[in-house]
Amino acid sequence: MTQSMQGKRGLIMGVANERSIAWGIAKAMADAGAELAFTYQGEAFGSRLKPLAESVGSDFMVDADVTDDAAMDRAFEELAARWPTIDFVVHAIAFSDKSELAGRFVDTSRANFKNSLDISAYSFIDVARRAHPMMSENGGTLLTLTYQGSNRVTPFYNVMGVAKAALESATRYLANDLGRDGIRVNAISPGPMKTLAGAAIGGARKTYKHTDQNAPLGGNATLEAVGGTAVYLASDAGKCTTGEIIRVDGGYHVLGMPQSDHL
Repeated sequence: MTQSMQGKRGLIMGVANERSIAWGIAKAMADAGAELAFTYQGEAFGSRLKPLAESVGSDFMVDADVTDDAAMDRAFEELAARWPTIDFVVHAIAFSDKSELAGRFVDTSRANFKNSLDISAYSFIDVARRAHPMMSENGGTLLTLTYQGSNRVTPFYNVMGVAKAALESATRYLANDLGRDGIRVNAISPGPMKTLAGAAIGGARKTYKHTDQNAPLGGNATLEAVGGTAVYLASDAGKCTTGEIIRVDGGYHVLGMPQSDHL
């Protein structure tokens, strides 16, 4: 896969720090030869992102709030002014009120349900619509991130499970809509990872330990593994893969029960 993305350029959305899954993807893509732009939201995240972007040779950062149409208009106008065409977008954005990622799902508030679905699922559709015209000439790749809580009840994942289910469905519908233009749309589903977002979920440490002990490959996903999967999907090697949910979880998703040592 060395230099398999040479000559390609694209947008990475959702890097919070060096432990972010989005950062693992960005680094792998840069190592494979891709040229990167980044989005951030607000000065605090921008200041954290700048040295990371510079470390992979990027000086292109755009402020973008996915809940604000005007802000998204400006972000994509800036992107198009610098790069009239792009080859890929990585969407690694999700959010829910931390207080509702503990306790019971039945207690989900209307306001947080709307906000979680808007940021975690609808934003991918909005990004796809904006990125599509910049890819239509040569095709391209749209990638997002999901989690197995979309289709299996996971303790404390609550409304995020519903949001990820919507995101996965959107991935399939977008793949069908955009396939005729050569645009592939896929989602990567890692197991639990020690990220800023993952830490917001109640019982995160127990979940991480449980997967680590029971996954057939004997461990959780790594940033390098997720990054390598993203490189495959966005490179020419993935040109016939679309509408997929690619699991990078050490095989945990195949289990019906924990390993015998941990029953």
